[in-house]
Amino acid sequence: MTLKTVPQGVFSDLGLTHVAVTVKSFGSKESFTADFLVDTGAMDSMAPASELKRIGIEPVGTELYELANGERVEYQYGVAEFSLLGKNTAGQFIFGPDNSEPILGVIALETIGLIVDPKTQTVRRLRARPLKAVA
Repeated sequence: MTLKTVPQGVFSDLGLTHVAVTVKSFGSKESFTADFLVDTGAMDSMAPASELKRIGIEPVGTELYELANGERVEYQYGVAEFSLLGKNTAGQFIFGPDNSEPILGVIALETIGLIVDPKTQTVRRLRARPLKAVA
């Protein structure tokens, strides 16, 4: 049996990739950390509304989202600081149902310079972030 090495803070279970993410409100010490499902089919990230509100994140708007089953649902969203795998940044978080699994969307992954390796089903850093030359 060969065990595959998984970066600290990342784990894979039955083809699903999860990563530990800490979310906090700007200028606040309040935060929450959870294992987020890495979902490259989702643009935005989502966390339970009760957790986002508890740490002081306020909704700034609403957006219509299409779920995997085709259903369309309107959710509030806010902006928060977040960190994973030693990198810090900011992004949009959907105020999801309180029983929902936290999701890390592709925009958050790309913002921080990470990709999902489909072969190992783990998250890894890009060697360099792509940047087009300006003429």
